Amino acid sequence: MSRLKDKVAIVTGAGGGQGKEEAILFAKEGAKVVVTDIQEDKVKEVVSEIKENGGFAIGFYHDVSSEEQWEQVVKDSIAEFGKVDVLVNNAGISDAGEAFHEISLEKWQRTQNINLTGTFLGMKHVIPNMLEHGGGSIVNISSIAGLTGGSGASSYTASKGGVRMLTKAVAIDYAKQNIRVNSVHPGYIETPMTTELFQNDEYRGWFESQTPLPRLGKPGDIANAVLYFASDESSFVTGVELPVDGGYYAQ
Repeated sequence: MSRLKDKVAIVTGAGGGQGKEEAILFAKEGAKVVVTDIQEDKVKEVVSEIKENGGFAIGFYHDVSSEEQWEQVVKDSIAEFGKVDVLVNNAGISDAGEAFHEISLEKWQRTQNINLTGTFLGMKHVIPNMLEHGGGSIVNISSIAGLTGGSGASSYTASKGGVRMLTKAVAIDYAKQNIRVNSVHPGYIETPMTTELFQNDEYRGWFESQTPLPRLGKPGDIANAVLYFASDESSFVTGVELPVDGGYYAQ
């Protein structure tokens, strides 16, 4: 269990769901993990779980839409662990269920600020340190909504499509400096954010019908894909988009 031995990783939105699974898996694989989220109690729980299992972790309250907070998180991470090798831009929100013409500007901007601008800020503030020590890996969590259109979630879809293309642009910009940037595109995943939705048998049946494999996804499915990109196993892979969706995008 040493695929990330001696690496330092920041994982945002790691208080629960996919981010928590990523942080715990990274620690098991030898990384020193920086756990961030706006849910301070959840951050403490994840950090404690990692430490109780022999891993190394610190945690911070972190609003990813705040440049000031990004600056502080990166500064404190370097002060504690000496560098940043891996960044996982996992934090995000969903806005499904509202007609496009009824979305307020405030709601539109909040979705973009967290999902897209948060990803921009994370990369902006870790890349200088990665340049200093010879490279790194950035994994941006997009969505199948960043690959295909869908009704009822236009601002979310726009933000995740932006993450997809921003990933490709930055991957090209820094490839010569050995900084790899890739995106993961989850399909329908059972997380705390989707629990209430999937408890409705009708809705659950519809989402299952859209997924060719015979089940919905689990947070661990995403964590394993992110681990691959974070590790040196993907050292010749940059600028790619990986759907982890049970076959949805293949249809």
